[in-house]
Amino acid sequence: MIAGLLAKAAAGTVGLGVAATAVLVSGLQATAAPTLVPTRLATAGIPRGYLRDYQTAAASCAGLGWTVLAGVGKVESDHGRAPSLVSPTGAQGPMQFEPATWAAYGVDADGDGKADPFDPADAIQAAADYLCALGVARNPTDALIAYNCGNTGPACQAASAGYAALVLRWADRYGRLGNPDAVGGAAALAINAALAEVGTPYVWGGESTAGFDCSGLVQWSYAKAGIALPRVAQDQYDAGPAVPVGAPLAAGDLVFFGTSRANVEHVGIYLGAGRMVDAPHTGAVVRVEPITGFDPRYVGATDPAGRPG
Repeated sequence: MIAGLLAKAAAGTVGLGVAATAVLVSGLQATAAPTLVPTRLATAGIPRGYLRDYQTAAASCAGLGWTVLAGVGKVESDHGRAPSLVSPTGAQGPMQFEPATWAAYGVDADGDGKADPFDPADAIQAAADYLCALGVARNPTDALIAYNCGNTGPACQAASAGYAALVLRWADRYGRLGNPDAVGGAAALAINAALAEVGTPYVWGGESTAGFDCSGLVQWSYAKAGIALPRVAQDQYDAGPAVPVGAPLAAGDLVFFGTSRANVEHVGIYLGAGRMVDAPHTGAVVRVEPITGFDPRYVGATDPAGRPG
């Protein structure tokens, strides 16, 4: 469920399927996101042809996770199951293209001789192209807001944050970490445990599926992987082992934030592509979000699972 995983992101966050582009974070090189494979929810809820088209289309845009496209398809039309595929404003097809936008981005993806917004293959590929042009790899939330609003004004954009968050939430539910041996078995187990709790409320002192705080989520997730960690973020940081300054981050690393290494205030589990899953603060929920620009600032990382190999 890393996608939305990299778009996920719930309010203002992305899915693990969201950006695969490497970024620099406080001098640390962040690696690309691990491969996402469909969850049971995805295979049960997404028609096989749509799932194939989401995966195929996403591959044409660096940094676009297929789970983000699937999230759009779910929110726009329930993967083509909506009673009507024409909206009151004239948006058409499973990915709900306005005619003017379709004129610019419509494509004949299945080679049947016509670009049809009602054809899933055509619509999904066009959605991938459009989101790519909107910069989904850099900022999935802003790209999704723009996708939803088209050429309409600021009022729509302000009202569309909830749309973007919902798409990214579905994205996170649709993907799970694949190739766990390439990440490290314990890291993969911990990541998938944490991602399964996306949407769980933040609770100060929480350490169960009824609610988590940041370090409670980390401790609980790694316990599912058979690794015991201290309870609070500062102790988790001090327990190490530290990721050397300048070394690339790896999926499963713990990323810490605070005013200094001696004053750690927050922790998340790194997913790849500059994103983490965390329980951020009172009033929020467990979610996926970027590690850049997080307040308090990033201070370092540890590697509780150990690098594979």
